[in-house]
Amino acid sequence: MQAKPELNADECWRAVQTRDASQDGRFVFGVTTTGVYCRPSCPARRALRDNVRFYESPADAERDGLRSCLRCRPLAVEGDPHAERIRAACRYIERHSDGPLSLGDLARQAGLSQFHFQRVFRAAVGLTPRQYLEAARLGRFKRTLRSAPGGVTEAVYEAGYGSSSRVYERADTRLGMTPRQYQRGGHGIAITCATMDSPMGLLMMGATDRGLCFVQFGDTREGLLNALRREYPAAAIEEMRERSADFAAWTEALERHLAGSQPRLDLPLDIRATAFRMRVWRYLQTIPYGEVRSYREVAAGIGQPTAARAVAQACAGNPVALVIPCHRAIRGSGEPGGYRWGGERKRALLAGEKQFTVNSSQETRISVLSRY
Repeated sequence: MQAKPELNADECWRAVQTRDASQDGRFVFGVTTTGVYCRPSCPARRALRDNVRFYESPADAERDGLRSCLRCRPLAVEGDPHAERIRAACRYIERHSDGPLSLGDLARQAGLSQFHFQRVFRAAVGLTPRQYLEAARLGRFKRTLRSAPGGVTEAVYEAGYGSSSRVYERADTRLGMTPRQYQRGGHGIAITCATMDSPMGLLMMGATDRGLCFVQFGDTREGLLNALRREYPAAAIEEMRERSADFAAWTEALERHLAGSQPRLDLPLDIRATAFRMRVWRYLQTIPYGEVRSYREVAAGIGQPTAARAVAQACAGNPVALVIPCHRAIRGSGEPGGYRWGGERKRALLAGEKQFTVNSSQETRISVLSRY
């Protein structure tokens, strides 16, 4: 058998510098400072050469203790022989979420060992098979909860939960409320809200005791309150008279973000969504400040390249503006596309981020030059 040629580090580095997509699948590179490995075309900011290592396969990188990049998903590159198997596994889980599914069952369906299936699935989807099953089951539960004649009990068993205790264990962390409270439109849930002025107009924040559940722009306080009440029609919604320490910190973070001094927002969220939407929203949070991705690129980034339209719908359903930066998803033509809170706001946000990024880059260059 002919020995496989060793990697040429100089050629690999040139491929990484040029983000050469033709080299995807031929090798991966790891960044020792972040503990992540990527495909050559990864759009993330380039690391310093001294911090980069090259590997013939993801398995080699993982043996060195590195984890796969959530942006470029090196195990889900185009042409990966397992990509279609993982997509089929996702569809299978969604169709059979009302019954028992073991890791062994899913691995056999995909024709992979349990260990390899678990690793490849998580790299491609961003969730473990069990997490994806729970999200699919919860989605089924939510869809039937408000229409099931037998109420919560019927919805519990129709969704595939073995007992009501199992769904209650998970629902208060995934729904932000118990099933019966969700069925009743948030009955018994306390949501505190506050409105602030911003460069983009009024901005309202609503939060439960677990985190932000509502961050939206509007033209009037009354209109924003109505939008919050439509989302949680039976919740106890109260406007904050004196802002708590948490609200004050969140407000300051949003203000700094809009001013360009805090590019990344990492605020606690209490939101609910399907597994697909959560994957879209998590991916959006990885897009760097000042950069954009097309809906098609986002779809490819979560391992579903034909789901660009569904990605756009997920962006339109985003309940927390800025914290989940759906304004960074645009049309493939380069046009901004739609935005839940108005096209003008989207264009202003993108222009502001781009300008702050340019200014920051210029300041960095001036600072470096001043050392000499």
